[in-house]
Amino acid sequence: MALPGAYTPTCSNKHLPGYDAKYQELIVQGVDEVYCLSVNDAFVMYQWSKHLDIRHVKMLPDGNGDFARAMGMLVKKENLSFGSRSWRYSMVVENKEISKLFSEPGKIDNCPDDPFTVSNVDTMLAHLKLSK
Repeated sequence: MALPGAYTPTCSNKHLPGYDAKYQELIVQGVDEVYCLSVNDAFVMYQWSKHLDIRHVKMLPDGNGDFARAMGMLVKKENLSFGSRSWRYSMVVENKEISKLFSEPGKIDNCPDDPFTVSNVDTMLAHLKLSK
């Protein structure tokens, strides 16, 4: 999963904790590992995972936004004084290929809201169960 920022409300209260809480269900569905990517540095990602007591999800810092940019998912969040951040999405990667991408609707720079409707763990689990 990729999300806008550490310690932000939706990311901290729903997105990341949801994937950590249902990690074992994802593994049962054939997932090898779950990663959380955010345009933050490694120190912030580490402290955020400790703060939330994340036990299973691996944290991936994208400090310069290089991965988000390459994915076409780097957006401006200057309206929130965040600078550039990742758009919220989740994806399934199989054999180094993206087989499914759940990108939140309305991707624009300085989006006035923070959609969280399709990148959640329940949508991912439903997809994985149907894919078997």
